[in-house]
Amino acid sequence: MALLQKLPQVPDTLRGRTVGRSFQAVFLLALISVLLLGAFGLRLFQLQVVNGDRNRQLADTNRIRLVPKRPARGTIFDRNGKILAGSRLSHTVSIWPIALPRDQWPMVINRLSKVLNVPPAEIQKRLEQVGYESLESITIARGISPAQATALAEYSNELPGVRLEAEAVRNYPSGDLAAHVIGYTGELTDEQLEARRDKGYRLGDVVGQMGAESAFESTLHGTWGGQQVEVDSAGRIISILGDKPAIAGQDVQLTLDIDLQRAAEAALGTREGAIIAMDPRNGAILAMASWPSYDPNIFTTRITEAQWQQLQGADHPFLNRALQAFPPASTFKIVTTTAALESGKFNPGSVLSTYPYIQVGGIKFGDWNHAGFGPLNFPGAMAWSSDTFFYQVAMRVGGPTLIEMTRRFGFGRKTGFELGAEESAGLVPDDAWKRENLDTPWVIGDSINMSIGQGFMQATPLQVAGMFAIAANNGYRVTPHLLKDNEEHRNWKESLGLKDSTVDILHQGLRRVITSGTAHGLNVPTLPPFAGKTGTAEAPPGLSHAWFGAYAPFDNPEIVVVAFAEHSGGGGGSVAGPMALQVLQAYFDHKAKQPATP
Repeated sequence: MALLQKLPQVPDTLRGRTVGRSFQAVFLLALISVLLLGAFGLRLFQLQVVNGDRNRQLADTNRIRLVPKRPARGTIFDRNGKILAGSRLSHTVSIWPIALPRDQWPMVINRLSKVLNVPPAEIQKRLEQVGYESLESITIARGISPAQATALAEYSNELPGVRLEAEAVRNYPSGDLAAHVIGYTGELTDEQLEARRDKGYRLGDVVGQMGAESAFESTLHGTWGGQQVEVDSAGRIISILGDKPAIAGQDVQLTLDIDLQRAAEAALGTREGAIIAMDPRNGAILAMASWPSYDPNIFTTRITEAQWQQLQGADHPFLNRALQAFPPASTFKIVTTTAALESGKFNPGSVLSTYPYIQVGGIKFGDWNHAGFGPLNFPGAMAWSSDTFFYQVAMRVGGPTLIEMTRRFGFGRKTGFELGAEESAGLVPDDAWKRENLDTPWVIGDSINMSIGQGFMQATPLQVAGMFAIAANNGYRVTPHLLKDNEEHRNWKESLGLKDSTVDILHQGLRRVITSGTAHGLNVPTLPPFAGKTGTAEAPPGLSHAWFGAYAPFDNPEIVVVAFAEHSGGGGGSVAGPMALQVLQAYFDHKAKQPATP
């Protein structure tokens, strides 16, 4: 007690000040808390009420994403419903960029490269094209072998971010049959992707690269779908929120008859050239053969460098020779005859003497038999294909008239065929063209050469088929086409306004070619009566080209066949004629087996 009394006492005035200071501190802390809570409240009010909708959208964008799903490609059918290009299930390998941090991808890429035999740099390039944060899967390989699929499945734990999936890939059940018409599919090049990105195409997308696959790409391709997924902050999928089905591409039916196509390719064999079968009533293409060819199935998997080099070989297997231009030779005498009779300078009964040669300006233009054929009218000149007869016609009619009729027949421009990107326009030369390209004017010798389909004149087998169709259907130019839905369209047919007498002379002359002229050896009893024309084109420095065109039945034509053999070295009647005959025989044999229409 005494000790306590000795402790110093705190004055009352100091005790009051300490209590006051404690109260002030508490008040200050309370004020700060109120202000902070108020600020937080205002911020929450702004975020949730004032900007609530916008912020919810931003959150969903970061949380909800779309994983794209590829559409199935439409099927291509022939006119009878047989599959020309379809799909088969195969294994496809893709990588998912967002599945791994950037620094882990090199190890996965190296392992994947060894299994697929794809260069690591190629996989790396694709990954960098879309970015490491992309949810879009990138296709690395299609149609892999069962052994590769097994290896990927076994090593799946060592290949995070790699997806092995069953996917429909293109399949051509008939192999190289009709390859030039059907075409093939392949992945978009960088340039194609840039041009089509705004149309919904994506990296690794498969598109038609040639033929009908390319011509009808917008119909066959379909529309991408996808899965809406929820991801965490690291981009990993938590759940699937919704599914937008991909819309498959539409099917396409062609005018092509695959059985007749098979007959045409068998007739062509291994000759470089082309055969076309067309309905002269509406321009529907029934067959279009070209050789050399290729198997489009090789493009459904990774093509090797050796395969690509083979496709780039000297014989140009990619080239559709039915759409390339060559001198049409004596088949062109159909045009020369028409120009003569329509000009009024000749009549159906005109007769001209023929000679071993005609000399103009010191140049001898010879007849093909080196002797001439004596006096001939138009049907006789057509039957024997007398060159000197048509030389005289061209000299009297003149170059401008002959050129004008040539263009009316559709030469010198693309036909309107759906494969126009692969089609040559050919060439109808005139004075302006000669002056621009050869710095010389048009002379009478040019008209003489042109009258027999030589000189600078160039035409495709498809254009020549159109010329025969005009003769067959009594003077209507038809637009050749592949899409069966449109084959009856009225715009496929346009009258040239030819005189009935002109058409009659064409029929007479072309029929006599078969019965007693240059192709009389083709006048077989197993076919209905038909008409045709031979042609042999000089093609220096190589061997000559052989042509033959025909239409049947003669009294009501329903098929035109044009056969062309490039640098065959033989005549039209001996080389190209039997090829066309084989196709006609197949057509009418098949027709005879069909049940009669009630």
